[in-house]
Amino acid sequence: MHKIGLLISDHFQMLALSTLTVFEFANLVAGEALYQPTVYSEFGGTVYSSSGIGVESRGLESVTQIDTWLVAGVLSPVDEPASAGIVHFLQTTALQARRIAGICTGAFVLAQAGLLDKKRATTHWAHARSLELQHPDVQLEDDHIFFIDDRIWASAGMTAGLDMALGLVEK
Repeated sequence: MHKIGLLISDHFQMLALSTLTVFEFANLVAGEALYQPTVYSEFGGTVYSSSGIGVESRGLESVTQIDTWLVAGVLSPVDEPASAGIVHFLQTTALQARRIAGICTGAFVLAQAGLLDKKRATTHWAHARSLELQHPDVQLEDDHIFFIDDRIWASAGMTAGLDMALGLVEK
């Protein structure tokens, strides 16, 4: 079974949760559980979205082996960078995964962790210039729905995250 971890943090965008439905549907079509999605956050417990809705999550200390990490973004990635704990997690434990994907402004989190250094990636068009300015080592491809560079994936926006999740299933 392929384990999918969705990493969220306070003020994450609710639409990031929709990417997990792609894996749910893949299980339905296959008639068996090929994917096991789980929502994680730095400390576990209830994490509140940008719209104030709470979502239960497991803490990163409970991570065993995840095959693919999906990293959710926030509405204002410049004003709300990832915590030092999440950055450290991505630089260490998450690197053991087969694939790591940033959903929309999740690309900022990946860049903050250095995972996009010298890599091609994309993010939401409204934040593309900020990503370029904050992380000049990222080779921004702002005209793609999602982009793959080796095992690092990034989507341009939230609904593009659904297309990226479909691409992950296809691969």
